[in-house]
Amino acid sequence: MSASGGTKSIVAALAANLAIAVAKFVAFLFSGSSSMLAESVHSLADSGNQGLLLLGGKKAKREATPEHPFGYGRERYIYAFLVSIVLFSVGGMFAIYEGYEKIKHPHEIEAWYWPVGVLVFAIIAESFSFRTAIVESNQTRGKRSWKEFIRHSKAPELPVILLEDLGALVGLILALLGVSLALATGNGVWDGIGTLCIGILLIVIAMVLAAETKSLLLGESAGRDDVEKIKAAIVDGDVVTGIIHMRTLHLGPEELLVAAKIAVEHDDTAAEVAHAINAAETRIREAVPIARVIYLEPDIYSEAAAATGTNPAKSPGGTDTEPDPEATSEPTSEAAPGPAPESTSEAEKDH
Repeated sequence: MSASGGTKSIVAALAANLAIAVAKFVAFLFSGSSSMLAESVHSLADSGNQGLLLLGGKKAKREATPEHPFGYGRERYIYAFLVSIVLFSVGGMFAIYEGYEKIKHPHEIEAWYWPVGVLVFAIIAESFSFRTAIVESNQTRGKRSWKEFIRHSKAPELPVILLEDLGALVGLILALLGVSLALATGNGVWDGIGTLCIGILLIVIAMVLAAETKSLLLGESAGRDDVEKIKAAIVDGDVVTGIIHMRTLHLGPEELLVAAKIAVEHDDTAAEVAHAINAAETRIREAVPIARVIYLEPDIYSEAAAATGTNPAKSPGGTDTEPDPEATSEPTSEAAPGPAPESTSEAEKDH
């Protein structure tokens, strides 16, 4: 997994959650607090989640095969989606069930110093894990807000860890509040209410994670900045006069597919077009290094073709600046003279 995959923050979160899970479960055995039981299961589920993220990162490194010619980069998206399911089913639903049972059948907390001491320790450990995730995220977040970073990040690991750690910290505070109120009032219902709130919190976080990772699984285009860089790199103003339409797709967090129909002059030779395409591929990779699979198709621009739906303004990832229609006297869209060059040579080398 690359640095942008957040390996350091995943390992830090895994180590913290394993230690916290053991401490919480011991506290539950001595105190009988349902909040502690819910939190111990929460930490255990989080540990499993980090294990899934590490496994997904390892599987994503596999080389491309004839059956999977674009590689396995999306494995990271799949395992991130599994994390949201685990967080929902194991963490959230169990906490809600345990909170309901405690509210229905409350009992006093015994040996109060165990849950309080463990919760304070857990808050310190989770704060360390959360800080590690923040520091590593800041290296790739740039000027984006945290909301934009979580919504638009193409690498799923850091947003997952950030939301997990944030949920863990808020959950610990809720557990500490529930235990404190139960001790202060002598009413175990407060412990159950705290557990119930933890469950609701986990389900909300799981739903956010599921929505974001689902979008990545369906296939997202390149970011706005990368799209602009690619468009600028394709057009050379000589042979390639414009972009008729273009599509980009993330094959993984650090692998981008670019497919575009480019406008060329009607009297360009096949050799000139082939040279221009190879040069455009080189410029694209220099501008956006993660653009590893590139397909460029030459065509003759025409107003008729644009009117039927190939207008860049109507094409996702296209450009609003249309090539000059007077660059060709052809009345309809047709292929460039000579055999259309296959622009996959460098992409195939990558795979």
